[in-house]
Amino acid sequence: MSQTSTEAYLFKKSLKELKGKKGKGTELISVYVPAGRRVSDISQYLRQELSQSSNIKSKATMKNVQSAIEVILQRLKLLKEPLENGAIIFAGMIPRGGPGTEKMEVYVLEPPEAVKTFIYRCDSQFFTDPLEDFIQDKEVYGVILVDRNEATIGTVKGKTITVLKKLTSGVPGKFKAGGQSARRLERLIDDAAHQFMVRIGEYSNESFMPILEEKKLKGLLIGGPGNTKNEFVEKGFLHHELGKKVIDTFDLCYTEEFGIRELLDKASELLRDMDLMKEKVIIQKFFKELIKDEGGLAAYGEKQVMKYLDMGAIDTLIVTEDLNTTRVTIKCNNCEAITNINVKNNELYKFEEELKSKSCPNCEGSLTIAEEMDIIEYLAELCNVNGSNIVVVSTDTEEGNQISKAFRGIAAILRYKI
Repeated sequence: MSQTSTEAYLFKKSLKELKGKKGKGTELISVYVPAGRRVSDISQYLRQELSQSSNIKSKATMKNVQSAIEVILQRLKLLKEPLENGAIIFAGMIPRGGPGTEKMEVYVLEPPEAVKTFIYRCDSQFFTDPLEDFIQDKEVYGVILVDRNEATIGTVKGKTITVLKKLTSGVPGKFKAGGQSARRLERLIDDAAHQFMVRIGEYSNESFMPILEEKKLKGLLIGGPGNTKNEFVEKGFLHHELGKKVIDTFDLCYTEEFGIRELLDKASELLRDMDLMKEKVIIQKFFKELIKDEGGLAAYGEKQVMKYLDMGAIDTLIVTEDLNTTRVTIKCNNCEAITNINVKNNELYKFEEELKSKSCPNCEGSLTIAEEMDIIEYLAELCNVNGSNIVVVSTDTEEGNQISKAFRGIAAILRYKI
């Protein structure tokens, strides 16, 4: 099952929150239900664990474990079979402060791909290791940039570029000499260049063969100035199995990390299905609209974008993963008037405390927070209602970082000029 960028963002956010939960003792329960497994089988296993838990010496721990198992049993009844990808349930008493502040928390996740193994775990924190595998990009492209003087070996995985090795050749430049001295120097230079190609091949094999053996290597892209890159491929410096993975060679001006970005630009047609390239295309379209007279079809800034989104005027909404904002719904306890406000996550506690001393502007009744929702989840729902696209971009890329810093993480391409 392929994930939208919003689903991927929310899954990562849930994982981060779950990893931060800690129990008072070994009383937080994690259950992984495999795809296709009958819910009744899992329920039967949990009822046995419920019976076994009566042997726990600490009465407080026993009570909390039993409460968590009972909550999971209740949630299992709500699952609709067949479970295409299975299900993951976490439950347990989480302390909010000192003793006596524990509160039962339960999380039911629909995994982005099939759960393969049944897991029941009772510990002081939730067992989230298998979730890490779900958010890992499975496909990897290898990149080798080469000329006679230097080389860079790296990977492109989802939205992340990683430089694995930088090499310099030590191949001497051209000398002015005549006769036999010139021929001898030429042979020395050719031999040094050959040895450099051998080194690049060895490091490339060392870097990419394990990825190939894991069946995650999608392909190799070879780039660089001049003809050296073609010689590297044609003369068999790579392991023969890696040689079969070479997609193409590309003429480049650079051989360092900037060269990898240059290569990805030139290979964009070949790699258009990669997350990195999809983001790049959308953000570049936004910038093209931005530099047109009077802004073209570009919009940015929270207030303006929210306004245009409500109007149904946005074709594509671009938000960065680092927005770290919550959509807070405030309700008057007296007249039930509703107000919505966006609050930065690091200011939420302060906002909640200040709200206690404020009153409704309509009737002076007391105010409470009725709902809190991640701003990206809220924007995704608005986009769904208005038929707009939403793209959640990483700040690990140069383009995503520009959106984050220059436009505070929110920009849009409009359907029509306003």
